[in-house]
Amino acid sequence: MMCVVWTSSIPSHSLPSQTDPDTDRAGSGAGSSRPVWNGLVTQQTVLQSITADDPSFTGTGYTSLAVIYAVFAVCNWAAPSIISVIGPRAAICLGAVTYGFFISTFLYPATWLLYVSSAVIGFGAAVIWTGQGNYLTLNSTKETISRNSGVFWAMLQCSMFFGNIFVTFAFQGKTHIDEATRKLVFSVLLGVAALGLVFVLLLRPAAVDLTAEKEKKNAAPAGPLQALKRAAELSLTKEMALLGATFFYTGLELSFFSGVYSPSIGFTTKIGENAKQLVGLSGIFIGLGEVIGGALFGLMGRRTTRSGRDPIVIMGFLIHVASFFLIFLNLPNNANFGDTTDDAYIDPNQYVALLCSFLLGFGDSCFNTQIFSILGGLYPDDSAAVFALFKFTQSVAAAASFFYSPSVGLYIQLAILVVTGTLGTITFCLVEWAERHKKTDSEVNSESSDPDTASPRTPALSQD
Repeated sequence: MMCVVWTSSIPSHSLPSQTDPDTDRAGSGAGSSRPVWNGLVTQQTVLQSITADDPSFTGTGYTSLAVIYAVFAVCNWAAPSIISVIGPRAAICLGAVTYGFFISTFLYPATWLLYVSSAVIGFGAAVIWTGQGNYLTLNSTKETISRNSGVFWAMLQCSMFFGNIFVTFAFQGKTHIDEATRKLVFSVLLGVAALGLVFVLLLRPAAVDLTAEKEKKNAAPAGPLQALKRAAELSLTKEMALLGATFFYTGLELSFFSGVYSPSIGFTTKIGENAKQLVGLSGIFIGLGEVIGGALFGLMGRRTTRSGRDPIVIMGFLIHVASFFLIFLNLPNNANFGDTTDDAYIDPNQYVALLCSFLLGFGDSCFNTQIFSILGGLYPDDSAAVFALFKFTQSVAAAASFFYSPSVGLYIQLAILVVTGTLGTITFCLVEWAERHKKTDSEVNSESSDPDTASPRTPALSQD
C-alpha cells in the first residue's frame, strides 16, 4: 500500500492552542482566525515559536495553507497527465520527495523557503493522491476494491493516531517550542517520511490486465493531453456530477474535524481546567475512529461488494449527524473564535467532546473508504482522472471552509455540514443504486443469452 501517504504527514492537533493577544479576545471571538486544516494547529504554533526566536521570520501557517490549497487545486488537473507519462508508482515517489522537502524546511526555517515548499507540497499532494488512487485501483478487482480501500484508509490514518501521541509527549508542558524540540520532532518526521519512501520503492509494479494492455497498444497512445482531456470529459458526466456533492461534503467535514472542532474544545473553558490538553486527545480519538473504521470496512470488503456501499455511507452520515447534534449541545456557538466562558445547551463535558471526536473520525472513514471503492469500481480504466477530480473538488470545499470558518459561528458551520452531508449522501446513493441496477440488468441479459441457462422449450408435436 501507499506507505508514504501516512508516514510523511505532519500530525494534527498535537498541541494546546495558544491565544495571540493581538488577534484574540478571550470569550468574545471577535476578529480572530482559527486553524482549519490538518496539521495547522501544530504548524502555526511552531511558526510562532520560530518568530519569537528569530523576528526576521514572518511566515504564517495561514498563508502557507493558502498557497498549498491554490497549487493543490490547480495541479489536480495536471496529475493524470503526469501519471500517464511516469506511472503511479513513480508519481507516489515524486510526491513523497515533496513531503520530505516540506518537513525539512522546518529544520532551517526561512520565510521564503516556507512558501516555496508550500507550493512544492501542493504539487506533490496532487500527484501522490492521484497516484495512490490509480495504484490502488490497478491492484484491485471489483471484488477486492472495497477491502483494499478499507485497509489503505486504516493504514493512512495511523499517522493521525501515532503522530498525535508522539507530538503530544514531545510538546508536553511547553508554551514555547524551542529550537532543540523543533529539530527533534521534525527530524523524526523526516526520518519516517524517508522510511515511507523506501517502502514505496519496494512496491511491486502495478498489476496489468494483459488483454486490456494489448487493446491499448493497438489503440492510439494516451499521452498527457489525452489524459487531461479525459479528466475534463469525466467531470461533465452525470455520475461525476452527482458524486461531486459527496466529494464536496468530505472536504467541508475534513476541514471541520481537523481544524475547527479540536481547537473549539480547547477554547471552551467551562469544559474543565484540562481543556487545552483535550485538543491533542481529540486528534488521537479522531485518528482512532478513522483507523477502526478503515480496518472494519477492510474486513467487511466482500460483504460490502455483495450488499452495496450505500449502507456504509448512510451509516457514516447518521453517525456524523449524531456527532453534530452532540457538539451543538456540548459547545457554545463562539467556541471556534477563541477562549470563551459562554454556556452551551448542556454543561460542557470532556467525555462527550472526545466521543464526538471518535464519531467524526469513524464517520469520515465511512465516506472515504466507499468513495475510493466506488471510484475504483466504476472507473478502473480512468482511475487517475477520477481520483484527481475527487481531490480537486475536496480541496475546493476545504478552501471554502478555510475562508468562512474564521468568521462563522460553530452552529452555522454545523448546519452547513448537515445540509451538504444530506445532499452528498443522497447523490452517492443514487450513483450506487444506478450502478447496481445496471449490473443486475447485465447479469439478467447474460443469463438469457446463454443457451445453457436458458429455460427449456417444450418440443413441438410431430404432424403425422
